[in-house]
Amino acid sequence: MNSKKITIAIDGYSSTGKSTLAKQLANKLGFVYVDTGAMYRVTTLYALNNGFISENHFNINDFVLELDKINISFKYNSELQFAEVYLNGVNVEKEIRTMHVSSFVSKIAAIPEVRYGLVKQQQEIGKGIGVVMDGRDIGTVVFPSAQLKLFMTARPEIRAQRRYSELIAKGDKVSLEEVLENLKSRDFQDENRATDPLRAAADAIYFDNSDLSLDQQLEKAIQLYQERV
Repeated sequence: MNSKKITIAIDGYSSTGKSTLAKQLANKLGFVYVDTGAMYRVTTLYALNNGFISENHFNINDFVLELDKINISFKYNSELQFAEVYLNGVNVEKEIRTMHVSSFVSKIAAIPEVRYGLVKQQQEIGKGIGVVMDGRDIGTVVFPSAQLKLFMTARPEIRAQRRYSELIAKGDKVSLEEVLENLKSRDFQDENRATDPLRAAADAIYFDNSDLSLDQQLEKAIQLYQERV
C-alpha cells in the first residue's frame, strides 16, 4: 500500500488491543511500529529483577539512579513478523507480558524520571518517518502534533476476557476475576497519576472495539487514516 508518511498515535486503556491494531496498521501502511508499553514493561522488569520494587516496598530513589543502566532495543523477528524487545541485549519479550509485571508497571510508569527518559527516546525514534506508536500518552505528550490520534476503549469485561485468554494460553495460572481487578487497578492508577495521566487528546477519535473483529478494527482504522490524509 502506497501510503503518505504521517505519525499515528494510538492511546487508550490496557488490554484494548492497542498493540495489535498498531502492528496491523503499521504492517498495512508500511510504517514503523513502536510498542511504548513494552518499554515501560522492560523498565518494570529491571526494577523487579534488581529488588527495587515488590509487594512490600518500593525504593524509588535508588531505582532512579539506575535508569541509565537500562538499555532498551527492538529487533525484528521475521518468523513472528514483529519486533521483539530486548533488555541490555537479552530478549525479554515473554517475561514482560506476565501478570507479575503487569501488577507493577503502572507504579513504575508514574515516576516522572522514567516517563521523561522514555518519552525522549520515543520522540527520537519517530522523527521524520511514517510511524504508528501506541501507549497511554502518545497523542498528548510524545506526539501532540500527530496527524491521526486514536483513543481505544472497550468494555471492562471484554478487556478482561481478552487478557485472561492471552495469559492462560501462555500457561499463567490466574482467574478471570484477578485479571479484571488488575485492569481496574491499572485504569485507576493510569488515570490518576500526577505525571502525564491517561486521557484522550482533545482531537483524538474514540475507537471502541468491544464488538469488532481484528479485521473489522483494521478496516475501520484504515478508513480513518484515508480520511485524514
